Amino acid sequence: MDLGIAGRTALLTGGAGGIGRATAAALVAEGVRVVLTDTDGEALEEARGSLPDDATVHTVVADLAEDGAADRLGSEVRDAVGAIDVLVHGAGVTGPTGPFHELGDDDFVEVLETNLMSAVRVTRVFLPDLRRGWGRMVFLSSEDAVQPYDDELPYCAAKAGLLAFAKGLSRTYASEGLLVNSVAPAFISTPMTDAMMDQRAEEQGTTRDEAIASFLEEERPFMELGRRGEPEEVAAVIAFLCSERASFVNGATYRVDAGSVATL
Repeated sequence: MDLGIAGRTALLTGGAGGIGRATAAALVAEGVRVVLTDTDGEALEEARGSLPDDATVHTVVADLAEDGAADRLGSEVRDAVGAIDVLVHGAGVTGPTGPFHELGDDDFVEVLETNLMSAVRVTRVFLPDLRRGWGRMVFLSSEDAVQPYDDELPYCAAKAGLLAFAKGLSRTYASEGLLVNSVAPAFISTPMTDAMMDQRAEEQGTTRDEAIASFLEEERPFMELGRRGEPEEVAAVIAFLCSERASFVNGATYRVDAGSVATL
């Protein structure tokens, strides 16, 4: 399917991660110029190296939890490619975990700064680009936003806030041609969940595969497909929401979770 976005320019935050890389590949395949930003310059170069040689790809190192980082990113992106048409905000961390009584204010602030406030700041910087008659914004949320887990409350709160933020934006700017949506994955095969499963395997004295199997059985029983998702499965949904084919989709949250969220 031709998504109708050849020649557009997209900025992907969290671009060095598994979902970021897969999304970049999906957009490049549609003829989109991409700018990848993340905190790790080496990982960004690896991400760029994984894309076709003839793709137009720029990378910018930025930690969007830092004061002024979004403004600096805006300057560098505009110097490199001019105005953008698409913003995919995937920057985020799981952050501190554990029961609420073991977490302090700083644990919540750390996750909110990275997962929610970075979205606010990046949106503020690039909103003028996206209000030119056609624009797409996609925020990467999580199943945790609507199905909170008791040992990940900072992350759950931040991702729920991100959904509310995206929905509010969608009501404000749709009449100008800017469509805003969210994607909520669950347990995708990425370096972040690899680390989670490696820790679980160490605690249980098992292999990673055994840790994944027990996690699915004990912690994610509604994931009916019985496996982790692949980054490409999330990227396909993100690419659609970035496209001309999603011209009547606004303010929505698309779950890519194999049924993990147990409510309607």
